Amino acid sequence: MDMLLKGKRVLISGASSGIGREIARLFAIQKAHIVVTARREDRLTLLLDELEQLGAMSSTAIPADVTSDKSISQLAQQVAKEIDGVDILINAAGATRPTMLDASEEFWEEAMALNFHSARWLTTALLPNMQKRGWGRIINISGSMEPRALNASTAAKAALHLWSKGLSCELAAEGITVNCVVPGRINSEQIRNVLYPTEHARQQFIDHNIPIGYFGEPEDLGHLVVFLSSPLARYITGTVIPVDGGMHYFAH
Repeated sequence: MDMLLKGKRVLISGASSGIGREIARLFAIQKAHIVVTARREDRLTLLLDELEQLGAMSSTAIPADVTSDKSISQLAQQVAKEIDGVDILINAAGATRPTMLDASEEFWEEAMALNFHSARWLTTALLPNMQKRGWGRIINISGSMEPRALNASTAAKAALHLWSKGLSCELAAEGITVNCVVPGRINSEQIRNVLYPTEHARQQFIDHNIPIGYFGEPEDLGHLVVFLSSPLARYITGTVIPVDGGMHYFAH
């Protein structure tokens, strides 16, 4: 389906694998100008060839550490140079950070930087161009608001949700929408290698928590992100939308 995104300029963080990578592929099919960023330069380079083959009008890889505000400032400057700013920002960088009560301040600072501050810093750096053009889309890949254990990333994502909602109110009249998409259990490196490393562990979680009966794929979430980024979604802002196969029914 044509989402009217041909020629739009999009930056996707956390694009070297999983959800971020698949979102980049889907924007390529829509013939967007794409900038991908992550720490693993080798994976970004491999992704560029695929994006060109899928139909991207242009594709650029800019390695960056989004937990560093200095690195993000340099990234924004390079994006301005390469494609004159962006119309669409997808904040997909993030990772789970299970913790204990005695976790260090450094641990918490890294978790907050990766899962909240990175999105805030990137948005602040790239927003002026959207405001100048009177159009923009900001999509934040967030996380569950119903934790099952202590996890620093959950606290960071809670901050991301409420910051996003507040920001959406500030920007709505300027033609800029801000939304959060909440992944359930989506097949990725983090899910398959860290949280559920065996088929038994995955099936056990599915049986107890996911009514639809399976883990999702990155494209299940990616299609929603592309839609929310399109002109067709102009009246949707300030939302937090789960993509979880019904898992949220068991949140409480």
